[in-house]
Amino acid sequence: MTETTILANARLVLPGEVLPGWLEMAGGVIRRIEAGTDLPTGAVDCEGDLVMPGLVELHTDNLERHLKPRPGVDWPQAAALLAHDAELAAVGITTVFDALRVGALVSRPYGAGEYARGVADRILAAHRTGALRVSHRLHLRAEICSETLERELDGFGPADRVGIVSLMDHTPGQRQFADIAIFRHYVRGKHGFSEAEFQEHLHAQQALGAALRLPHEAAAVAAAGRLGAVLASHDDTTEAHVAASARHGATIAEFPTTEAAARACHRAGIAVMMGAPNLIRGGSHSGNVAAGALARQGVLQVLSSDYVPSALLSGGLMLGEIWGDLARGLATVTAAPARAAGLADRGRLAEGLRADVIRVRRFGAEAAVRGTWVAGRRMA
Repeated sequence: MTETTILANARLVLPGEVLPGWLEMAGGVIRRIEAGTDLPTGAVDCEGDLVMPGLVELHTDNLERHLKPRPGVDWPQAAALLAHDAELAAVGITTVFDALRVGALVSRPYGAGEYARGVADRILAAHRTGALRVSHRLHLRAEICSETLERELDGFGPADRVGIVSLMDHTPGQRQFADIAIFRHYVRGKHGFSEAEFQEHLHAQQALGAALRLPHEAAAVAAAGRLGAVLASHDDTTEAHVAASARHGATIAEFPTTEAAARACHRAGIAVMMGAPNLIRGGSHSGNVAAGALARQGVLQVLSSDYVPSALLSGGLMLGEIWGDLARGLATVTAAPARAAGLADRGRLAEGLRADVIRVRRFGAEAAVRGTWVAGRRMA
């Protein structure tokens, strides 16, 4: 028997506007949308809450936080995945691209090891068995400055639900680590290196990046095409970086670090994605360009929760305040990321689309998710 749910007495967040009305979900899709204040028989009375599309998250490190809840602690993968999934449902994220690093340092005792294929297998198995509350896809973060990237990429195929491949170049001296002092603070804090050990690591990474950047970029671009995935750049800093991203065919720019790079992405038709924590905190924790500044310049199109899942909804609401347009602000966490990822069946409230829907209550500047439906089924 088809499950039918009607959400009424709601403020519907529709493409370009917010109107009082109600919607009906059945068979996994949105069957009907009506404006007005009617309360149909059997409807859930939403008491004036926002009813809006489920949030679409393109880049989150949250699963890694559950896999390693403390330094040196490895949590069971299945348990970590289920906790991550439940957290996303609770904050209104109905589609997620789980970011997994591909590319390891295996020649050094402190190097980052391989893990992506094993975790991907856990995600895919849980998806097949219906154990997950929200829709999961994979985002492969192709680490250019690594030793195993090409082999790891070759381990993924078209059936693996890979939706995004991003070019992650963390070679010290450029992009996110253009300031070596920031790189020193990060690495010495993480590994407890002496200054001599840090200098050895610095020069080894710079040599690795110089030797493998071009073949690794080519391998990642080719993998995106083979997997049918969207290609994203990461930490573009200069207009030259953006020009290279455009040549590669990138359609998403993750966290450009400067205004010049963000504006160049916008001119090139590459969707600019910034972190919601950056927006909410009023600036980047690493000294990069502020998301709020890009929003006010009209070049920010997509938000990501990055490392705080609950930040995604808060960030979309905050952009609504900045722009004086709630529907536009919330589109950065619904319609815009869905479009950027090539998902035409979700991200908007429209008849015939997938019934990924959330109910949100505002209280002051904050908001609470009071219901999450994924393909029409109540999941939180």
